[in-house]
Amino acid sequence: MKDELTARDFTVLQKNRLFQGLSGERLRYALDFFSAVSKQYEKGEFLHRVGSRLTRFGLVLSGRVQVYMDDIDGNPIIMANVTEGNTFGESMCFLEIEEEPVTICAATGVKVLWLSTEEIKRMPVSGTGNSHSLTLRFITLLTEKTLAMNDRIQILSKKSLRGKLIVFFSQCAHQYGSDRFTLPFNRNEMAAYLGADRSALSRELAKMQEEGILQFYKEKFRLMKRTEED
Repeated sequence: MKDELTARDFTVLQKNRLFQGLSGERLRYALDFFSAVSKQYEKGEFLHRVGSRLTRFGLVLSGRVQVYMDDIDGNPIIMANVTEGNTFGESMCFLEIEEEPVTICAATGVKVLWLSTEEIKRMPVSGTGNSHSLTLRFITLLTEKTLAMNDRIQILSKKSLRGKLIVFFSQCAHQYGSDRFTLPFNRNEMAAYLGADRSALSRELAKMQEEGILQFYKEKFRLMKRTEED
C-alpha cells in the first residue's frame, strides 16, 4: 500500500477524520486495518452502479466523485459531490446493503482510496488500543456525514427554487467562511444537486443577480444579501 500512494496522497488522506494526526507506524496500521487499496478512474467512469453491493467505501485522493440517484421520472439528482479528502459510501458499505439505489461516478479524473469496514465489525463494543481508536474515528465520521445530510435535506425541503438557492448559498458561505466562494460543479451539476431544471436555474440566478442578491461568473459566486426563505 505504501508504494501505491504518493507523498501528496498521504497529505490528503491525513486531512480526513479517519487518518488525521496519524503518521509512521500508526498510519500504516490504520491503512492495514481498513485494508486500503488505491485505484484511479477516468472522467465519466462508474465506481458503483445501481443494484450492486458496495463492498468498500472510498476516500477521494484527487479529483471529484458524484453520488446520485434517479427520481421517479428517471432524472438524476446529485446526492453528494465528493471532493478531495472526503469520503463516500460509508453507510452502504457498513450496512452491507445489497441493492443500494445510487450510482457513483467520476466527475473528473479521480484517484480513490478504497477502504473496508470488516475489521470494525469484528471489534467488541468496548476496548482499547489502535483498533478501538480507529473504530471510534469511523463512528465520528459517520456522525459528521449525517449532519452534512441534514444540510442537504434543508435545501430539498424548500418549495421554490429561490428558497433552495438561498439555503444552498447560505450553507456555502458558512462552509467557506466567506460570502465569496467557488462551487465545485458546473450549472448542469448544480441543477441536478438542487433537483431543478437547468434552464429554470439559469433564469433564477439571473433574476437574483439583477435584484442584487448575488454576483456570479461561471462557478465563482458572491452572496450580497440574504432574503427570507420559504
